[in-house]
Amino acid sequence: MSNVATEGLLATVLQAGLVVASGLTLLAGYRVIKGPTIPDRVVALDTIGTNVVAIAVLYALQTGEGLFVTVSLVLAIIGFISTIAVSQYVIEGDIIK
Repeated sequence: MSNVATEGLLATVLQAGLVVASGLTLLAGYRVIKGPTIPDRVVALDTIGTNVVAIAVLYALQTGEGLFVTVSLVLAIIGFISTIAVSQYVIEGDIIK
């Protein structure tokens, strides 16, 4: 494949990834609002955090801005810590013992 064709394919795949990740984020948002139980809502919020990280990385690849990779790493760390804290609260009713 030529370099131009590869760049066009990469741009198409990145756009498709952004669209899919955005759509899944909207569906997870619906689950946060309508979720029948609190654990369903926690999982949906974690999914939204993961999708936002994916969107930031895909956008960084599309634009060539390395700052968005750093932002996505920070978001992933914050999302992980908040998911652990909320799950502790749901399971035991207290975050710090």
